[in-house]
Amino acid sequence: MKDSFKPRTHPLVWVIAIICTILSIAVIITGIVVFVGYMIIRPRVPFISVTSAHLDTIRYDQAGLLEIEMAIDIRAENDNAKAHASFSDTSFVLSFDALQIAKLVDGPFDVSKNSSTVFNYVIPSSQIPLDRTRMEQLDFSLKRNEITFDLKGNSRTRWRVGLLGSVKFWCHLNCELRFHTLNGSYISSRRCSSKSK
Repeated sequence: MKDSFKPRTHPLVWVIAIICTILSIAVIITGIVVFVGYMIIRPRVPFISVTSAHLDTIRYDQAGLLEIEMAIDIRAENDNAKAHASFSDTSFVLSFDALQIAKLVDGPFDVSKNSSTVFNYVIPSSQIPLDRTRMEQLDFSLKRNEITFDLKGNSRTRWRVGLLGSVKFWCHLNCELRFHTLNGSYISSRRCSSKSK
């Protein structure tokens, strides 16, 4: 009767299996710690929003030259009670019917815990030549006493979440600024914010 030969598992395979098991357990424990830490701290993403605006000047002649002067207040808000937030690479573009009118840029700045900072941007008076399509759009806006400008841009935020480390996030702003053409008053909109709904 022949003895059946049973091949033995190589010791290196056992070592690799043990290492993989230890790594898997470490990943699971780290995930649980991060999740529990997140649920305890409940970090909030800082955001940017338009708080107010005013169309100070709007002039338009038959040659197709649009002249505007505008003030826009943009607030950077940090709702985190335990961490201050840093904002950088802040840049916005104001346009009318896809025609760029002004670029609003700001340097790096910090917002304290559970606080906010408001930036007052003033777009100086300038003459903007319009093509026929935009002239027709402007005529229509003037007749209905409502003109719309687009404000698009972003800011990079960074804040520390307890022991979980530093978190980076892009705040994107994409909204329509609507004004009454007769008095330049701003028609407020809830959508002018990077805060997720």
